[in-house]
Amino acid sequence: MTTLVVVRKGNMAAIAADSLTTFGDTRLSDSFDASSDKMVRYGDNVIALCGSAAHQLVYENLLSTAKDLNFNSKSEIFETFRKLHSILKDQHFLNPKEEDEDAYESTHITALIANPTGIYGIYSMREVFEFKRFWAAGSGREYALGAMNALYDQLDSTEAIARVGVEAGATFDKNSSLPLQVVTVAMNPRPTVAS
Repeated sequence: MTTLVVVRKGNMAAIAADSLTTFGDTRLSDSFDASSDKMVRYGDNVIALCGSAAHQLVYENLLSTAKDLNFNSKSEIFETFRKLHSILKDQHFLNPKEEDEDAYESTHITALIANPTGIYGIYSMREVFEFKRFWAAGSGREYALGAMNALYDQLDSTEAIARVGVEAGATFDKNSSLPLQVVTVAMNPRPTVAS
């Protein structure tokens, strides 16, 4: 699948992804893939995708034509993906079926988001999480989480922490590989609470 990470520290965030695409047992590495980028951009938002290889083109197209999408909070991300779900079904032929017992239709997407307001994760049933320090997604996530947890307090740079996470995933997960791509984002200052 992949290794995706997102990190926040101080006034900076970083989001990173490996570059391997897999089709069953076949690996399409960066040296063969002319477009191995797993991130899409929408304004100040950087969105790293994992799941079906089709997601990249679908979301590039969707975000290039969509208007007034908002990724600035947990509730706004939920609302954005709720709206996108019907567009994915109607215009991109998304098959929303996963398991018979699922409570909701699936978007079949797992994504991490970095923007000036925070770092977030979105999952197939439109579950949205906001993270305080870091998170990872994809098949290499456990290795990435362990590496970032071990070094988060020792490293000052969000880019360095993100690189450590993806490199760990690429080292130990058979479905992740280098090179990696990393993007940094300047964060808005957090509001101060009056005492």
